[in-house]
Amino acid sequence: MEIEYQFIVRFFILHKIIREGITTKRERLFDTGVRPEAERAYLVAVEADEHDTMWGVEDSLNELATLARTAGAQVMGTLIQRLPHPDPLTYVGKGKAQELRDQVQQLNCSLAIFDHELSPNQQRALEKLLNVRVVDRTALILDIFAQHARTREGRLQVELAQLEYRLPRLAGREVEYTRQGGGSRGAGAGSAGGAIGVRGPGETRLEIDRRRIRSRIAELKDEIEEVRSQRALHRQQRIAQAIPVVAVVGYTNAGKSTLFNALTEAGVLAENKLFATLDPITRHIVLPGNQEALITDTVGFIQKLPTRLIAAFRATLEEVIEADLLLQVVDISHENAIEQSETVNEVLEELDAHDKPEVTALNKIDLLDDPAGIDISLYPNAVPVSALRQEGLDALLQKLAEVLASSMDHVQVVIPFQRGELVELFHRRGRVDIERHEDNGTFIAGRIPRTLRGYYASYAHVTSS
Repeated sequence: MEIEYQFIVRFFILHKIIREGITTKRERLFDTGVRPEAERAYLVAVEADEHDTMWGVEDSLNELATLARTAGAQVMGTLIQRLPHPDPLTYVGKGKAQELRDQVQQLNCSLAIFDHELSPNQQRALEKLLNVRVVDRTALILDIFAQHARTREGRLQVELAQLEYRLPRLAGREVEYTRQGGGSRGAGAGSAGGAIGVRGPGETRLEIDRRRIRSRIAELKDEIEEVRSQRALHRQQRIAQAIPVVAVVGYTNAGKSTLFNALTEAGVLAENKLFATLDPITRHIVLPGNQEALITDTVGFIQKLPTRLIAAFRATLEEVIEADLLLQVVDISHENAIEQSETVNEVLEELDAHDKPEVTALNKIDLLDDPAGIDISLYPNAVPVSALRQEGLDALLQKLAEVLASSMDHVQVVIPFQRGELVELFHRRGRVDIERHEDNGTFIAGRIPRTLRGYYASYAHVTSS
């Protein structure tokens, strides 16, 4: 009864938010039940033959524990069930679910967290059987995103993902709290469907909730599209100025924000938590040879990242899609460093950004016993670094400059002395290999972005035969 009471309270708060419009953007973020205080949680995973993944179930469950602690839960125990495929009703099978219920009761847990997205029917059946709140991996990640969203854009994107997650579940467990009876007169004497005073409404309240949520989803998509348009305008301005963009990507908690701060002194929040940074931040940097670039810190990736979350954050992730170069940060000290990097590559492939030039920062070498033993051949254009101790950063910047230059056009020009601004532009946007003063101007051999080649076409250096 306690779980039913708690759920009813949360559900009517949801109704109040949706119907009465008491909606600061923070209040619109749905509550999955995970609280900042340390709730007692039990973690559950299924190792199924049909799950094709490079991750072992134990590693995935360990990561789920980190997610749970990030959300504010205290992990009291774990359970792994090995099955050919997850049970369609209880996910772990009826017998194992009863065993799980006994464990949850003995440990006085109030929450069960499953390492896979549950169907509405599975979630409903498990809550009835376990008599505790049930949260799946997707809801847990959404809850963490809701806690960490700070900007208007971030909150819009999280709210959209949460609403799209919640909508199909209105027809599951919530229906018993929203249905008021209804049905036809022919339902029979004594049946709830034909009872006086409850005829008529039936599914009405549920349908109203669905309609309101769909309406809010449409509003959010319109607002996010506005953000997307603004970002597109900014990107066009950057393209017109021929400023290359480097997007920092990587597995969550790999040290992206720490490295970003070390390269830019941006002061971005950097915590030893998953998804500490959600909102993209762009800063100006100067690479070796005085070449200018923009570098953008983006949201971290994770295995089993909900598809709806990728869709909701597409406006943000377009910074990755449109970047000239990807800087992937890998926590080389982590036992699953290779798996984490492959997970990032899978997400990049889903975003159609996997073919971009890439540099890999093998971060946290300060945690290794023998940093010299790193096999950098496993990663593209790899540079070992310690963002925390600011080691290897000069070599990383040099590698970024080299890879960016490799995609530029090679030119040799003689620029008249009175066009000194073109010499300066070459230094700021391109890569100068040779520069010397001649009688009729400044000779430069180097590389420039293809979009700037027209500025220098009339000054091409012609070698005498």
